Amino acid sequence: MATGRGRLLQQHWRGLQALRLPPGGVGAAPGPAGFSLRQCAGRGRLRAESTAERSVSLDSMPSEVLLKIFSNLDAVTLLCTGCVNRRFYHLANDNFLWIRIYSAAFSPKRSNWKVNSVEKTAGSVNVLSVKDKEAGYWKKEYIAKQRARVRAALAQVLKPVNPYTGLPVKTKEAVRISGLGWVIILKEKNGKEYIMEHIDLSINDSSVTIMWYGKTWPRLATLSTLDLCGVTPVFMDQSKTPSKNGPRWHSLIAKYNLSNLTESTMIGGDRLLRIFCLCPGLLVGLWKREEELAFVMANLHFHQLVEKSTLGSATVPYELPPHTPLLDDNPEYGLHGYQLHIDMHSGGIFYLCGTFRNLFTKKGYIEDGYVKIVVISFKNNTEHLPLIGKVGLSWRTDIFDGCIKSCSIMDITLLDEYGKPFWCFSSPVCMRALGPSDGPSFLGQTSCVDYVDSEGKVHVELVWIKETEEYFIVSLVLYLRIAKINRWFGTAY
Repeated sequence: MATGRGRLLQQHWRGLQALRLPPGGVGAAPGPAGFSLRQCAGRGRLRAESTAERSVSLDSMPSEVLLKIFSNLDAVTLLCTGCVNRRFYHLANDNFLWIRIYSAAFSPKRSNWKVNSVEKTAGSVNVLSVKDKEAGYWKKEYIAKQRARVRAALAQVLKPVNPYTGLPVKTKEAVRISGLGWVIILKEKNGKEYIMEHIDLSINDSSVTIMWYGKTWPRLATLSTLDLCGVTPVFMDQSKTPSKNGPRWHSLIAKYNLSNLTESTMIGGDRLLRIFCLCPGLLVGLWKREEELAFVMANLHFHQLVEKSTLGSATVPYELPPHTPLLDDNPEYGLHGYQLHIDMHSGGIFYLCGTFRNLFTKKGYIEDGYVKIVVISFKNNTEHLPLIGKVGLSWRTDIFDGCIKSCSIMDITLLDEYGKPFWCFSSPVCMRALGPSDGPSFLGQTSCVDYVDSEGKVHVELVWIKETEEYFIVSLVLYLRIAKINRWFGTAY
């Protein structure tokens, strides 16, 4: 048992150990409550009664000491520290901490030879501008400016446009350098949330297909909605590989109601599961036996994909910039000079890749609120196209995989007469049997593929040729909503 001078030395040693940070900074040794410090046993004369490790919680320290420690952290670590508990959140919002970080990152460049230190630059800011602002003001300003820098960098990458597709040429590069990924947030009726990272990702010619599956899905009966979000690192450094462990920005793309998994939204199935399509572009697979989630697949078109996945917030989707109506030089003539790109694919296999130019329609082709554009005419045999291979929608989980016949993913890119994307989508579709063909040139079974959203409809008719065992598209018609056309051109059809 230590007495006298030895006891004083023990107390002094414990005080020093309580203030010592672990190697690598505050976040190097996280404990059960988030960030914590480890106190090691002394040696020799200062050895305590027990040599076991002792923990001293950061949360027990005075606020002044914590603020001094936090002042040595960078922006990423400071944001993570604020997630530990409520006290750390308020301390990590301190304006004096963030004005220093802000000044170091965005201080104006000086032309003189003398370079001020970060402390002097931060100190040059009017103290009243720090004290008068609400807590967290300079943190928000720093994040907003960093986000603006990210937007500017991505805008430069996405600036070059393919003249044939009207879409950015470097979408894949923008996804890579931004560290963009996607998550789904499953919400239970009691408010509990499950955030699930995507498992598979495939980039197609004009769309991206994202898959989620696993063994720990929550019960379908307890779920109410599903949110699809893009996620990116809050701070992007083009010289480094984006990290998934730091703070990330959520951008809501679409919200889906899982109560809509009904017979009206079911598009197919096999012996193991049934699949349901929810607009826009979401495919949900349910196991037949348990009626539980098997997988979720999202299909996102390249058109403004990066903007939708990065520029929204966790609760509000990205809002498209106001559209300036284009001049319709001859409204009596109708629509003309349109261009269509259509892909039908699944699992990296393309059944159809077609481009159709100089599409037009006349003003008299308006019926039931739609304008009709005939892309492939039933009467013109030279326009008919085959689907290559056996059409089917591939699916996969961590246990089983399979392929659902007659289903696929359809990508539509419709450009107006100025080469601007007018109507774009990527969505699961399914062939439905219509009966024997009544055409003079065909003797096979006829099927159709239909798609409808708020901007238009697609109707495809196919005939199965038994001799060659392939489908032929004998009719392809687009129906564009008049309201969409009037908004786009400022007309009054």
